[in-house]
Amino acid sequence: MRRISVWLLAGMLFSPLAQAALTFGIVAPASGGAAPLGIGMQQGIEAYFSEVNASGGVNGKQLTLTALDDQYHPLQAAEHTRQLVGDERILAAIGNVGTPTAAVTIPIYNEYKTLLFGAFTGAGILRRSPPDRYVINFRASYLQETAAMIDGLLEAGIRPEEIAFFTQNDSFGDAGYNGAIQALEGHGFTQASRLAHGRFTRGTRNIHQGLASILQAPVTPRAIIVVGTHGPAADFIREAQRDLPTAIFLNVSFVGSQALLASLGSQAEGVIVTQVVPPLDADLPAVEAYRQALSTYQPDAEPDFISLEGYLAAKLLVEGVKAAGNNPGREAIIDGLLGLGSVDIGLGEPLSLGPNDHQASDAVWPTIIRNGRFEPVDWSTIAQ
Repeated sequence: MRRISVWLLAGMLFSPLAQAALTFGIVAPASGGAAPLGIGMQQGIEAYFSEVNASGGVNGKQLTLTALDDQYHPLQAAEHTRQLVGDERILAAIGNVGTPTAAVTIPIYNEYKTLLFGAFTGAGILRRSPPDRYVINFRASYLQETAAMIDGLLEAGIRPEEIAFFTQNDSFGDAGYNGAIQALEGHGFTQASRLAHGRFTRGTRNIHQGLASILQAPVTPRAIIVVGTHGPAADFIREAQRDLPTAIFLNVSFVGSQALLASLGSQAEGVIVTQVVPPLDADLPAVEAYRQALSTYQPDAEPDFISLEGYLAAKLLVEGVKAAGNNPGREAIIDGLLGLGSVDIGLGEPLSLGPNDHQASDAVWPTIIRNGRFEPVDWSTIAQ
């Protein structure tokens, strides 16, 4: 499936507006179980692009977005990525979703010297040292998200041996799990690899074998770190609550917070999700602008953490495009971004990019669901 931004309708392909456009692409799920993630990222990006276009664009050029649906399948992601990098009009990819899809597409972006910017994943494969020139991240890593979880759980009085894991059985699940293990080892816990670890297959809701592995743990888990999309995560939490009614369930941001809340309903109470963007009601210029842009240009969309991330990633990308000059090409945009150094986009703290720093934000906001809302976590109270 191919979904094309309104700016790229066939009747406009040869118009002066289209010729003057700065075109970007997104390869992300618009259908299937992970669709809320891809759709949310696209909504946020297009909201910011529309905001910029309404003010005259960038150096008089309109911003456009071409969207390709990979359904969160690596083979489809690779096919669409080759299509994207082969289109000389497309200057970069922005907002792609997923770790298993990134694993197969990063080599393509590197080979064809095309930027992958602001992907919706915190996996280490996008954060190599030294960094890949053609991979630049907006968000904090899964290592940072799971480190925040481990720090908080230990602060709450939960012992390391009382922590378990339920993860997707692929590179995404591995990234979250390995980050948490590294954090535990950083606290001096030497038996982290022996903790209970249940797994499930990507694209399925087959959670029972993984749950059984956790229920057989020699120490009853008081906290379970979940690394998966909202469907299997919700199924697992519902089932696990029957046998572990007092356990704390923690999810990385990729789960899709609002989708998880909608799936769990009243059973979402007390579930924790780490976020890599500020609260939706934050009194910050960038968040206020996001709410206004979403209302104006995506009126059917409700504010959520995913589209906010897409909006903020697009906002930072445009700063790089501006720095690239009047007629930017693929390499010039990369140079523009990596030359930004410290940049303020309205988040209260500056972001930072440079030749050896390809991740703009290190911030993590742990949230807990209370009465259907996402609130900041007070770790001192969660284990009471």
